[in-house]
Amino acid sequence: MSRVAYVNGRYLPLNDAKISVEDRGYQFADGVYEVCEVRGGCLVDERRHMARLDRSLGELNIARPISPAALAVVLRETIRRNRVRDGIVYVQVTRGVARRDFPFPSVETRPSLVVTARSNDIERLQQIATEGITVITVPDIRWKRVDIKSVALLPNVLAKQSARERGAREAWLVDAHGRVTEGASSNAWIVSREGRLITHPVGHEILSGITRSVVIDAIKAQGLSFEERSFAVDEAYAAREAFITSASQTVLPVISINGRPIGNGSPGWIATGLRRDYHRYAEISE
Repeated sequence: MSRVAYVNGRYLPLNDAKISVEDRGYQFADGVYEVCEVRGGCLVDERRHMARLDRSLGELNIARPISPAALAVVLRETIRRNRVRDGIVYVQVTRGVARRDFPFPSVETRPSLVVTARSNDIERLQQIATEGITVITVPDIRWKRVDIKSVALLPNVLAKQSARERGAREAWLVDAHGRVTEGASSNAWIVSREGRLITHPVGHEILSGITRSVVIDAIKAQGLSFEERSFAVDEAYAAREAFITSASQTVLPVISINGRPIGNGSPGWIATGLRRDYHRYAEISE
């Protein structure tokens, strides 16, 4: 079946979906995006994702392209037209099309909106989770406002490519003080030897992951020990467990970092349990 994209008011076959070469997203990475999980044909944590989209737009002073109610309709129609039962829906908003110039264009410039959806191989993702993933560490060379979910992702691309070349699934980004900030496309977690779950606090240094926030809800509901603070790579090496969280993968256990086994080198019971129970704490909407 041919995939369908929504582009500025029209549903089009993916191969026919076009954006102007003078779109500021293409010229300047002047735009933001969101990725929302689709489970059983329903949106997962839509409210939180749309709130973060609004925040990113506000931080960059980009107007909403359409109303929240209209966007909700577009999301569902894009999912329906692509027959996605389990997968993701992707939303991208840029400042719009204007003559290439660094300052913002006139206020009459309309933002561009693109929405796509695709299915995920759920069985394959579960197999990956059962086996656990490997990660590497690379220097965090991103700009200082990664709390904005910007389409300016070149440092993340380079980190992911480094991971692929080294046979790993994810790269953890390390700041100038030797602290892990987050993954190239995920939030990073460890479980200390004492059983405390640790992840970097929210701020300009990381993206406030929606999956991260749901996992925190699950941790608190289950009475697990939790701490929001940065951690060093050496602390990660010594951890009992490690894992990542993201909308497209929920929770994935990490079994090695830079080739060093974490714990016993197998997925830990805490990460495995959080993955199993994740959707009990997420918001599922029709």
